[in-house]
Amino acid sequence: MSATEPREFTGRHMALITVTFFGVIIGVNLLMAVAASRTWTGLVVENSYVASQEFQGKADDARHQAEAGWTMDVAYEAGTLVVRALDDGVPLALEEVTAFVRRPVGGHDDATVVLMPGADGYRGAIDLAPGVWDVAVTTAPTALGAMEREIRITVR
Repeated sequence: MSATEPREFTGRHMALITVTFFGVIIGVNLLMAVAASRTWTGLVVENSYVASQEFQGKADDARHQAEAGWTMDVAYEAGTLVVRALDDGVPLALEEVTAFVRRPVGGHDDATVVLMPGADGYRGAIDLAPGVWDVAVTTAPTALGAMEREIRITVR
């Protein structure tokens, strides 16, 4: 019986290992970059400078409304988005109530719903697929500023 001699490790082997290693790394990075660019743009506001300038005013309005006992609740009931705005338990009379409905990530399935006054709040017809949704409700200015609330709901 003859014993086989071990193969010699050469520079060619090392070069092949190095090229393969970095090829896999670069390939995975390219795949992830393409997947990321096709799924979500990352855009939250059109102009971040303007949004930052408006932030304090909106925060002050929300604080004054909370101190006055104003609350807002959002629910989805069988094809209808229902918003209940209360002043210490009494329904608030609001104007121009709209809701912007979107998925938390993705930028797809976005919709704006005009809500009309009803017996138990403000209602608007919209068909939402099951899952998580962010609802941004806005109103015309009131005595304590415009109401703006963003509430996350889950549709089953």
